Amino acid sequence: MKETSHFKENSCSFSGVRPAMADLPYPPIRTCGQNPAYAALLSIDHSGMVSEMTAITQYISNENRLSAELCPLARSILGIAIAEMMHLQKLGELICLLGGNVDFTARYRGGKSRMWTPQYLTFPAGAKEMLLADIESEKQAIAQYTAHIKMIEDACVNAVLKRIIVDEEYHIMLLQGLWEEL
Repeated sequence: MKETSHFKENSCSFSGVRPAMADLPYPPIRTCGQNPAYAALLSIDHSGMVSEMTAITQYISNENRLSAELCPLARSILGIAIAEMMHLQKLGELICLLGGNVDFTARYRGGKSRMWTPQYLTFPAGAKEMLLADIESEKQAIAQYTAHIKMIEDACVNAVLKRIIVDEEYHIMLLQGLWEEL
């Protein structure tokens, strides 16, 4: 009697996937001094509804769902997720330098705070819909970073945020190209 295997395996290899980011250096991670109000603004970019934490989780979810059927697309999305992880790390360092706490809680004006939740995620059904949702999320992130730059009077912090925006714009270009290839 022949044994049959009930195991499924994903043959998509993620070996060698690199962060999808602009080929430019990041400015040093430093601040002009502690500022809890600036730390609170960055906590929103770190762990709010429109945030690096949301982006990472959304991209990983999409990559997981696409990897068995669309490996090249999944690899590209994982590269974007890795870049978003680097953004999360840089924001976390800035928050700490500004005197804030990195606990995955977005701190809003008026004392309101909200811990990051997977309820912020969307789960589009198809690859094209996923890419369109990702493009929209990148646009929202750029708008939020731009608003925060106008509110923050720390050239060191703003330099990092402006550099992150360069990556987000690059991601939009990549995602639009991937969408056109489908």
